[in-house]
Amino acid sequence: MASTSGSTKAPTAVAFDSFFNIIGGERESGSSTFQAANPSTLAENPPAPLSSKDDVDRAIAAAKAALPVWAATPVAERQQAVIRLADALAAQTDDFATMLVKEQGKPLPIAKAEVANAVAVLKGVANLSFPAEQVIEDTPKRRISSRYVPIGVSVGIIPWNFPVILAATKIGPALVAGSPLILKPSPFTPYCNLKIAELAMQFLPPGVLQALSGDDNLGAWFTEHPGVAKVAFTGSTSTGKKVMQSCSKNLTRVTLELGGNDAAIICPDVDIQTVALHIAIKALLNSGQICIAVKRVYVHASIYDAFLATITAIAKSFPVADGFTEGAFIGPVQNAAQYKIVQDLMDDVAKNQFRVTTDGERPPLPEKGFFFNPMIVDNPPDDARIVQEEPFGPVFPVMKWTDEADVVRRANDSDVGLGASVWSNDIAAAERIGRQLEAGTVWINGHSELYPDAPFAGHKHSGIGAELGVQGIQSYCNVQTIAAYKQITPPEM
Repeated sequence: MASTSGSTKAPTAVAFDSFFNIIGGERESGSSTFQAANPSTLAENPPAPLSSKDDVDRAIAAAKAALPVWAATPVAERQQAVIRLADALAAQTDDFATMLVKEQGKPLPIAKAEVANAVAVLKGVANLSFPAEQVIEDTPKRRISSRYVPIGVSVGIIPWNFPVILAATKIGPALVAGSPLILKPSPFTPYCNLKIAELAMQFLPPGVLQALSGDDNLGAWFTEHPGVAKVAFTGSTSTGKKVMQSCSKNLTRVTLELGGNDAAIICPDVDIQTVALHIAIKALLNSGQICIAVKRVYVHASIYDAFLATITAIAKSFPVADGFTEGAFIGPVQNAAQYKIVQDLMDDVAKNQFRVTTDGERPPLPEKGFFFNPMIVDNPPDDARIVQEEPFGPVFPVMKWTDEADVVRRANDSDVGLGASVWSNDIAAAERIGRQLEAGTVWINGHSELYPDAPFAGHKHSGIGAELGVQGIQSYCNVQTIAAYKQITPPEM
């Protein structure tokens, strides 16, 4: 059994030449394998295990066996184990980032930043004050308290856009809460998630953190399994609804972090160059494949033309290239299915003859891979698909506004509400606007940032429950109230 004590022994690095399921503290190759593709080159990455139903059953059994041991481990020791995992991950930043480029496609500096952010999330969650018990009443007659007890075997279903940090947002809270966690990575990006679980074997008892890779069958095997107490899913709204439906059969608890269509409202008093650069980065980072990316930009009419010209020039300046190319900022869309979705949306823009400001001379795209040049659409109507749908690609609309109440209404005119932002030098005015927006996170003069000590949640069809913050830890717990009468007295009739 791995120790959770404060050992000073240096962790052993994991190798990235072969990949294993981690089940019950063991590396398993599996009876069969599959290979995901590098979205930049379309070359096959190394074999990864193609998990079976039996693998799922054994992983859940191992997590059940680990539950009483991990639940009985003091919270402080759980926190230290998560911190040691974070330190070990940080020590292998280059290895994880290199693999992340190969499996996800993002440029290497952005991959390194993702690993660093995952480390920060793990440490941030582990450093939160998590009182296991709260006294509600303590009188001579009785003592009433509530406490959070581990919910049990949990499964984290990880998407392909940010597989390292989005695994961390589940690992940290689950492990601090005392609930064993099984990672189910996307079949497009299984590699880093498997290695995180392998790395964690040095710091955790067997079965506390496991990982299984596989095809589309794997998610359903977990969500339908009666031995799973909690599923935390990050992904599209349509898939999230299926996850919730599947989990309902066993009343399996769910946390759903789903799609968004984030609006950014630009007020007339901003410095155009500075804010346009912020918005371009927040819209096009990771090729727009971020659930909380800027996806709709509303610019005050008095600065609209200047802002549009500035952000267009910035977008055109971003190099589109393989993630290992020096200076690359926009990598490929991650997979063929998403490439078709983005292409269909761009074709709809052309079909409706909306003006595209980024047309013009650019260096040719790489010969292979799922690459797009960025596209900015000039003031399309509010009912256009490019406004109504989440593109999850390097394309976004910029639109005019003049009336505050009207722009708030337009920003809220969506069935999703994950994030939004307001940009202004008048902080009071920006907060007034921001507090009217129907979104789980509202940034003032910022966007697309997560905070380990603050809950991250979606409104409307953007999700159920919260990740991160103390609420995120509590989501991997059951709450229990203890009402203790200090002496037995005759019943009151």
